[in-house]
Amino acid sequence: MFAVRPSVSVFCLRSLAVLIMGLVAFTPAPLSQAQTPTAPAGQQPDQATPDSGGPSGDTGVIALPKKKDNPDDVPPPAPVAPKIKNPEGMPTYSLRVEVPEVTVDVGVLLEKTGQFVPNLKPGNFRVYENGELQKVAGFKRVEAPITALLLCEFAATNYNFIYDMRNAAFTFANQLRPADYVAMMTFDMKTRIVTDFTQDKNQFQEAVNSMQIPMFNERNLFDALYEAEDRLSRVEGRKYIVLIASGRDTFSKITLDKIMQKVKATPDVSIFAVSTGGALRAMTEGRGGWGAQMRDMDYLQADNEMKTFATTTGGMWFAPRFAGEMPDIFSTINQNIRSKYQLVYHPTNTKQDGTYRKLRVELVDDEGQPLRIQDEKHKPLKYDIIARDGYRAKQEVE
Repeated sequence: MFAVRPSVSVFCLRSLAVLIMGLVAFTPAPLSQAQTPTAPAGQQPDQATPDSGGPSGDTGVIALPKKKDNPDDVPPPAPVAPKIKNPEGMPTYSLRVEVPEVTVDVGVLLEKTGQFVPNLKPGNFRVYENGELQKVAGFKRVEAPITALLLCEFAATNYNFIYDMRNAAFTFANQLRPADYVAMMTFDMKTRIVTDFTQDKNQFQEAVNSMQIPMFNERNLFDALYEAEDRLSRVEGRKYIVLIASGRDTFSKITLDKIMQKVKATPDVSIFAVSTGGALRAMTEGRGGWGAQMRDMDYLQADNEMKTFATTTGGMWFAPRFAGEMPDIFSTINQNIRSKYQLVYHPTNTKQDGTYRKLRVELVDDEGQPLRIQDEKHKPLKYDIIARDGYRAKQEVE
């Protein structure tokens, strides 16, 4: 019995080992070691399922919308501009039309005080050219620094004339502002530029103070004014000539007619004239004798010339007799120069024939009647309208 038990035990052990090996042979392979099937040619393989779970990479078939052949959101093409062909043998021409434009500077000052009248509207102005009413196309009030030339008579005639001239020049210099451009020129038989355009007030006052001893007795007013107009015509913008002289001309090459043509033909230049020697003339005029009568007539003619120079260009003329009048005179000049109404119109006469055309400016109220100005006590105030009396039209170039 003891010999048989070992064989039975061995047999049982062997049967158990065979059974375990069979079970191992039929166990499925792990998922990580499973073989991936080969995708057919031309098809992308699917992504493996993530270890952490979740949806797989296979999303199925994606349908894309088909693009329209003519989408509605595309704007239509721009139309092609028609091509105009000239007839054979005819070249291409360009047409240019110039519309003339006239600018009129108007100053409105109270007659008694010389103060500028503000707050006027475009409807208060009427502009006439050769008697025909014009339509005002542009309107604005202008208040800006000035560009002025002080033209002084400095001749060896009488000390009273030199004294009045220096007093007027100093008064003008004292009322200058930092942004003003001023120059000074004197004349006797010849013209001299004392100082060129400057903004230095001290330099200008030193130039006035440098005039001590004159050279010649002759007074060539027309030649000096012609040269001043010619020099200022090269300066852009609005310019002014402050003419301080007796008004007499004794030895000029240019006649009165030629200087008047020059004054009328030079644009954007206004002349403010101040006559000198008023106190001396007041003491000596009316005396008997042929010589005294001829002298009085010469000065009356000189006053008329100075006044004509001023009124023709839209300026003012003053004939003071006392030195105390100078501050008020130059205060009025400053008021008129710095504050103006600027009117722009297109003339109904569009011909560019180079003719001189007369201008007239009127002030009217809302009803078209002459404008009346009153003070605080409702008393009427007289006023002066300062404007050019005309302009010369451009000459058409043939």
